[in-house]
Amino acid sequence: MIESTLLIADTNRSDLNLIRSILKNEVRNIVSVASPGRINEVLGKTVIDIVLLDLDFGAEVQNGNGGIFWLREILKSDPGTSVIMITANGNIEHAVKAIREGAVDFISKPVVEAKLISVVNLAWKLRKTQLESSLLRKDNQRLKTEINRSGEKLIRGASPTMINVMNIVRKVALTDANVLITGENGTGKELVAKEIHNNSKRAGELMVSVDMGSLTETLLESELFGHVKGAYTDAAEDRKGRFEQASGSTLFLDEIGNLSLSSQSKLLSVLQNRSIVRVGSNKQVPVDIRLICATNCNLPQMVSEGRFREDLYYRINTIVIEVPPLRDRVDDIPILANHFLRIHSERYGKKGLKFNTHSLEKLSNHDWPGNVRELQHAVERAVIMSDTQLLKPSDFELTGKTRLSVTGEITLMEMEKRFISDCLKKYNSNLSLTASRLGITRQTLYNKMKKYNLD
Repeated sequence: MIESTLLIADTNRSDLNLIRSILKNEVRNIVSVASPGRINEVLGKTVIDIVLLDLDFGAEVQNGNGGIFWLREILKSDPGTSVIMITANGNIEHAVKAIREGAVDFISKPVVEAKLISVVNLAWKLRKTQLESSLLRKDNQRLKTEINRSGEKLIRGASPTMINVMNIVRKVALTDANVLITGENGTGKELVAKEIHNNSKRAGELMVSVDMGSLTETLLESELFGHVKGAYTDAAEDRKGRFEQASGSTLFLDEIGNLSLSSQSKLLSVLQNRSIVRVGSNKQVPVDIRLICATNCNLPQMVSEGRFREDLYYRINTIVIEVPPLRDRVDDIPILANHFLRIHSERYGKKGLKFNTHSLEKLSNHDWPGNVRELQHAVERAVIMSDTQLLKPSDFELTGKTRLSVTGEITLMEMEKRFISDCLKKYNSNLSLTASRLGITRQTLYNKMKKYNLD
């Protein structure tokens, strides 16, 4: 049974009742009107999927053009409605005019049961396809909105290394060249990929991302290339893979260095042929993708060791972009820290938070083994735990190496300041206990804190 609502509009009650009786076991909900004045009332209260509309409906009011008039009104209300015209006396000329105006089909009186059921089923398939397309467009728009709101964007920074990266991004974005992005974990390789996509001619479509490291060998082929119904036990229906989903857009393959040699061979074949074959099928499906890959692996070394195909390596690295670790772009740390502070202070309802000078100094001197991702988490934690508007060095719990200075030297005053700062942090800003451990009076400690702006 068709799960939809169908409207029958015919002033001839005999014909109307006949059509209703034929379709009562075929369509879930049927509404019928014999008076033109009731159509707007029905359209205002009910979502109508299919309309069976008599060409002569309301002809006496609309100068013999009633069916065409109401066809236009129905499509004005919902352009996706499937309207089937009912013609008397084989009036093909008017039926063709109705098709040009947007009707999906027509049937002639007297109505033939098999013909009527067939036409209604086809009209429902068309309506369902249009509804699904509309939902897909809305979902895409919603996803684009969510992505734009997420705050995840590439911060360009001021360091020479990132300026160089952005220059390469700007040049390569307008081409369809394959790009390989390398760098340590947490440096923002996916954000670089998004920056390339967002500045490309494919920016109107969503970039499709795949974490190759999270896919098992058995799932990878179905995930990338799709499958047909019955291809394996759980394949209950046809399914598009990521290559088909990304056709017309950008496909981002993260952690490509984790691919097995067998999977590398399959990927190479797709890139060479620009077409995929779904699992369980032998039909070639053309795909039009812009490929961006990323890895934290040393692919040239893997090639020399026989763990990565040399032909695939040269296929994916037309342009190589190396994203520098955060320790090599110290000038960007204050910029990134303030960016994350704005995001998380708004997220947690703590607007107006600021770093004091020594907090930014502490962040700039940290080695950041987890790179930008670690910095973001450190700022987020500090925002959550802060009790004042000013974030102090003690609000940041950092582990790992700390650089003394750019030159590797440190003055006696800097050493004293850091030593006092570390003690304050260790003893939770308890001045009496800190002064006791340092072997000075509380007043001396207070004077030194004031001198070094250790709030």
